[in-house]
Amino acid sequence: MSERPEEPAAPRPRDLDDEALVERAQAGESTSFDELVRRYEGKVFHLVRRILNDPDEAEDALQETFLSAYRGLPRFKREARFSTWIFRIATNAALMRLRKRRPDVVSLDQPKPVDGEGETVTLDLPDWTHSPDQELVDQETRTAMDEAIGALPPDLAAVFLLRDVEGMSNEEAAEATGLTLAAAKSRLHRARLFLRDRLHKHFQGRPSNRKGAPRSTSA
Repeated sequence: MSERPEEPAAPRPRDLDDEALVERAQAGESTSFDELVRRYEGKVFHLVRRILNDPDEAEDALQETFLSAYRGLPRFKREARFSTWIFRIATNAALMRLRKRRPDVVSLDQPKPVDGEGETVTLDLPDWTHSPDQELVDQETRTAMDEAIGALPPDLAAVFLLRDVEGMSNEEAAEATGLTLAAAKSRLHRARLFLRDRLHKHFQGRPSNRKGAPRSTSA
């Protein structure tokens, strides 16, 4: 009597892409949602901590983000990207916490008027996000950059972090923040202007050929 061939093992959640994980999670498979949390909790925490400048509040925003995502998953439309959806939830969770402390902070669902600046100016800023190890800036410079980013107004920081730190495209950052493309570009431009002004004195006079000096990148 011949043996029946073994059926191929079902793929593990870690081997699936986001789309497949979302589909399984919507069907009630908890391990698939757990895998989505594992994939994105580090990035989400990094984003909300940058916006809030408070590790404890960032932890709370992180928990709120994935609780909201779990509750909203049945309504999530799979033609959208899970990454942009979860970043939008996270950004609004962080901004909602800021609004409790600072009533002047607006939600990304209520964007400020577009000023059109994002279409006209090209800025040169040091590229500190994708440099090889041998080109990383020194600790003093990195500290100055972190402090400058931390001083960004929250509505500008959200777009800047998604676009220039997380590496999203302008379109993805706009979708993740619920802004129009023009509004996202405008806020990104204003964020870069803010950072350029804050960092100008720090970089002024640094030798361009110094080993480890930051490269310049255009917006």
